[in-house]
Amino acid sequence: MPSDRATPARSTSTATTTARFRVPRGLIAGTLAVTGLTWGLYAIQPGASILSAEIQTGLFVGLLLLTICSRRAKVLVARTWQRYVLNPLMRLLLAIGLNPLGLAILETRGRVTGKTRRVPVGNGRKGDSFWIIAEHGTRAGYVNNIASDPHVRVRLRIGLRYRWVPGIATICPDEDPLARQRKIIAWHPLRTLNAIYVRVFGADLLVVHVKLNLAEAASADEAATARPSADEAPEPGTLHAVPTH
Repeated sequence: MPSDRATPARSTSTATTTARFRVPRGLIAGTLAVTGLTWGLYAIQPGASILSAEIQTGLFVGLLLLTICSRRAKVLVARTWQRYVLNPLMRLLLAIGLNPLGLAILETRGRVTGKTRRVPVGNGRKGDSFWIIAEHGTRAGYVNNIASDPHVRVRLRIGLRYRWVPGIATICPDEDPLARQRKIIAWHPLRTLNAIYVRVFGADLLVVHVKLNLAEAASADEAATARPSADEAPEPGTLHAVPTH
């Protein structure tokens, strides 16, 4: 009789191959959305170059195929683009007060160096909760930093001003990232655009929750406002009148 001992090994190999070429949830929808947006802008923009639309479409389809074939390679390509091009540009814009995409900045402590690390993230604030969809999952540097030290700060707009708000971050591997992303969007156009970007450039979506300490941020603001400015500070050696009773 033929032996069935090779069956488990064959099944394991088939499962591994299937998992390797599995399409991440939300990737196809994100690719279709960004491709439709590209051609929509081409259709309504007089004199737009069809070559530009074709190149962008090829890029998005290429990212889709790369993700299916090798998520590790996709993460390497996306992280290189973000680290050396996108993130420095967004940090510069945010530093001078420009925020065209409605982003926030997440500050973590490097798990190896202990240095401050800052990265632009989508603004997922809901009250005193701040939600992040990490597009590279546990491969993201800031996710590993959070696993080492959950104390973070988030720079976001509160009212008319940008403030640094401290908080405690928690990685939520059991939460559905697409369902949480839909709640974050809430029909907000800039958040929708960011969600599409995350789906197209991401490989393994992961939910991160930050519990914001708004009271501490408000106290720090009040202290900074109450602190006398350099013009108001007394010069050394200046005599002050002592009130008499």
